[in-house]
Amino acid sequence: MVLFVLAQAVAAAVSPAPAPGSALVAVPAVAQAAVTSYPPEFFADAHPNSAADMIDRLPGFSLDSGSGVRGYEGAAGNVLIDGHRPAVKTEGIDQILRRILATRVARIDVIRGAAPGIDMQGKTVIANVITKPGGGPRGLFHYASDRAGDGRAWNTLRLEGSGQVGQRTLEAGLTVSGFIDNGLGDGTLTQTDGAGAPLRAGNIHSQGWGTQSILTGATEAPLAGGSLRINGRVLSQAYDSAELDTIRFPDRHGEHDHQDDNKRQSELGGRYNRGFGPRIAVEIVALRQDTREKYADAFDTPSDAQVFHQNTTTAETILRGVVKFQQTPKLSWEAGAEGAYNTLDNAIRFSDNGANIALPAANVQVSEKRGEVFGKAVWQPFRTLTVEGAVREEGSHIASSGDVVLAKTLYYTKPRILVTWAPSAVTQVRARLEREVGQLDFGAFTASTTLTAGVVTAGNPNLVPAQSWTSEIALEQHFWGAGAITLTARHQQFTDVIDRAPVFLPNGQAFDAPANVGDASQNDAIADLTLPLDKLGLKGAQLRGSFTRRWSSVTDPTTHRERGISNQRPTDWDLHFSQPVGRVIYGVDVNGGWQERSYRFNAVQIDKLGTYVTPFWEWQPSPGLSLRVELANVTARGFRHVYENFNGPRGVAPLGFVEARTAHASRVLHIRLRKTFGG
Repeated sequence: MVLFVLAQAVAAAVSPAPAPGSALVAVPAVAQAAVTSYPPEFFADAHPNSAADMIDRLPGFSLDSGSGVRGYEGAAGNVLIDGHRPAVKTEGIDQILRRILATRVARIDVIRGAAPGIDMQGKTVIANVITKPGGGPRGLFHYASDRAGDGRAWNTLRLEGSGQVGQRTLEAGLTVSGFIDNGLGDGTLTQTDGAGAPLRAGNIHSQGWGTQSILTGATEAPLAGGSLRINGRVLSQAYDSAELDTIRFPDRHGEHDHQDDNKRQSELGGRYNRGFGPRIAVEIVALRQDTREKYADAFDTPSDAQVFHQNTTTAETILRGVVKFQQTPKLSWEAGAEGAYNTLDNAIRFSDNGANIALPAANVQVSEKRGEVFGKAVWQPFRTLTVEGAVREEGSHIASSGDVVLAKTLYYTKPRILVTWAPSAVTQVRARLEREVGQLDFGAFTASTTLTAGVVTAGNPNLVPAQSWTSEIALEQHFWGAGAITLTARHQQFTDVIDRAPVFLPNGQAFDAPANVGDASQNDAIADLTLPLDKLGLKGAQLRGSFTRRWSSVTDPTTHRERGISNQRPTDWDLHFSQPVGRVIYGVDVNGGWQERSYRFNAVQIDKLGTYVTPFWEWQPSPGLSLRVELANVTARGFRHVYENFNGPRGVAPLGFVEARTAHASRVLHIRLRKTFGG
C-alpha cells in the first residue's frame, strides 16, 4: 500500500495518462493491463542500430541477460524473440539482440505481470521482440579499435550474415577479438599487524589480457507441420595475467604472480514448435554444451614458490517439452517436463616449494541427473486483474567419486503465485509469492586459490541447494508518455543458505570451504526510473537509473553471531543519459561503485570497486553506417581489496595482520565502425 500511494503521488506530480496516439500504445489482441507495444517509430529519434539499442530505450524495463546455472528454465533472461526463448545458454540474450538489425524489428511488446498464452520464463516482466517476416540477404561488418592509457592496444572484428533460401533461413557469424582485464592496474600494497604497526609496504603492477574467437550459426525451416530451428556456437578463449609486487619495507624484494586460463566451449541447440489448431501449441528444446578449461597460477617470492594447476571438464545435456493450451482469451494452461544430465571432471595439483599439498575435494568427478515436471495457468477474471499460478516438482540425484565419494537424492516442490492489478493504463501493481530453490554451483564442489592473497579454498561436493520463500510487491507507474518508475520490495527467507565454513584434514589442518550454514534472511528495496527530459528542454533525451539496497542476516558458523551473507553488496546502482541530436546520439553511462564482504573462518575479505564512467558519442551519417567513440573508465576507477587475517578462528583468535591492496584501472579509448547491408 505504501508503494501504491507513493507512485500515485509521483504520477499526480508529473503528468496524467498519455494521450491517444502517444508512444504508449496497447496491443488490442492481448489484455491492455498486461501488454504494451512499442513500434519502430517510438525509437526512431535515437537511430538504433540493433534490437539491443531498442531494448535500452524501453520505459521501465531493465534487461536481464540470464544466468549460467544448470538447466534451462532457471537460466532464462527476460527477452523473447518472436515469442520464443533462443535455445542457447553459453551466450547471453544481450549478445543475440545485438545481432538483430533494428530495421528487422516490427515492434517490441512488453508484458508486465502475466498474460494468457505468454510464457513469462519465470519473470514478472518480459520483452518480446517481434521481427519482420521475409526480407533479403543481410550482413554486418563491425570493427573496433581500443587503446588503453598504459599503451596497450587491441582490436575486434565481427562479421555476420543471414538470408533465406526458399523457406529456410540461414545465419552465420564470426567474432575475433582481443581484450584486457580492466579489473587490474597499478597501485600500492600495505600490511599492518593487529595493533596497526606497519609490517610490509610496496607497489603493485598488474595487467591482464586475452584473445577470444566465437563462431555462431543457425538455420530454421518448416518441418512436419511446425518449425525447427538449430543453432550452434563455438568459443575459444585464452587469458593471461601478471602481477609484480615490489616490496620496499621491511626489505627490498619482488613477488611475482602469473595466471593463465584457456577455455574451449561448444554448444548445439534445437527448438521445435508446432501448433495443433488455434489453441494448442507444442515446444521441444534440446541442448548440449561442453566446456574444457585449463587454469594455472604460479606465485614466487625469494623464499617461497607455489604452483596451482586445475583442469576442468564440464558437460550438460538438456531435453525439455512444453504443451500450451489457450482455453479462452482469458485463460491459458501450460504443462511440461525438463530433464538434464550434468557432469564435472576436475583435477588439481598444488605444491609449495616443490612439496605437494593435499587439498580437500581437489580431484573429484561429479554427475547430476535432474528432472522437473511443471504446470501453470494464467487467468484474467477482469480486464484489470491477472492471476498466474504454477507448481514445479524437482528431483535430482548427485553422485561424486575421487577424493569425495557420496551420493544423494533431493526432491523439492516449488509453488508460485503472481497477481497483477492494473487500475489504470499507466499504473500496475504486482504481488508474487514463490518458493525458490537455488542451483548448485559445480565450481563450489572443487578447490580454488588466490595465491597473491594467500587464500586456498577447499571444495565441498556435499552441498545442497539453498531454498527460500520469496515474497515481492512491485508498483510500476508510467508518466510523460515514455517515463516510468518501478518500486519493488522483496523479502526472502532462506533455509540451507550457502556461505563459508571451515573443513579439517585428518592432520588437523583447516581450510575454508563453501557450506550450508542454516537459515538466513534478505530484504531488497529496488527503484528503477526511466525519465524523458523533453519537458526540461532536452528534446529526445532520456535518463535511466536503477538503485538496489539490500539487508541480509545469517548466523556466522565460526563466531555464532549475526552478520550479512557473504558476497552480498549492500547497494548497487547505475545511471545512463543519452540524447539524439540530428544524426548524432551522445551520452554517458555510469555504473556505480560497490562493496562486498566475504567471511572465512579465519579471515574477512572486503572488496571495494569505484564508479565506472563512460561518455560516448555516436554518428550515423547514413542508414546502416555508424561511428561510435567512447572513453571507457574516464575516471580511472580504483579498486581496493582488504584482507583481515586472524591467528585462528574469528571471534576467538586475535587479529594477526591486515593487508590492503589498491589499484586503478586504465582509461580505454574505444572507436567502433559498424556497417549493415540489406534490410
